[in-house]
Amino acid sequence: MNSALAGTDSVVFFESQKVYDVGEMFVEHGVPEGYYEIDLSEPSIKRSGTDLTIVTLGPALYTAVSAAEELHTRFGLPAEVIDMRAANPLNYEPLDQSVRKTGKVLLVCDAVERGSVMQTVAANLAQLCFDDLDAPPVAIGSRNWITPAAELETLFFPQVDWLLDAIHERILPLDGHQPRTNHSLEELIRREKSGV
Repeated sequence: MNSALAGTDSVVFFESQKVYDVGEMFVEHGVPEGYYEIDLSEPSIKRSGTDLTIVTLGPALYTAVSAAEELHTRFGLPAEVIDMRAANPLNYEPLDQSVRKTGKVLLVCDAVERGSVMQTVAANLAQLCFDDLDAPPVAIGSRNWITPAAELETLFFPQVDWLLDAIHERILPLDGHQPRTNHSLEELIRREKSGV
């Protein structure tokens, strides 16, 4: 908010109601009391890892952190979680370094999957890290339809299960994992063909 108020450009500020009850979990001493600004073009590594990079934008960060915790506890897979903070401008260097280190990347955002900025970031990372990738970048977003009523949001917004299933089916098989949702390439083709 401070960056938006301090800038001279026109700004549209959106905030997600999904994070209203989430407290500070990344800064040890909490949010500073005084005025401060963050360079929004600089991605922030929220959790270090070596086997998979999860890149997020917006409130999907918290879904990704939960998924990373489950990957670590259930499968012994240390995932690095990076919050992009902003889509433009974006310093790709931290993303590039992480993906080259892990060889695998999952991108997550609450925006609908079709036409999402995460598809652009995935395409750019595929070009930047092509020789170091062990699997294609996978972008997961909300369903390609209108946001439903609150009681149906778990069917619309990315869930921890969706991330685990996408990792298992398209990036790295997870030993003993039984997918609850279909994120296979066949399902991707089916959805695109039917326009959903």
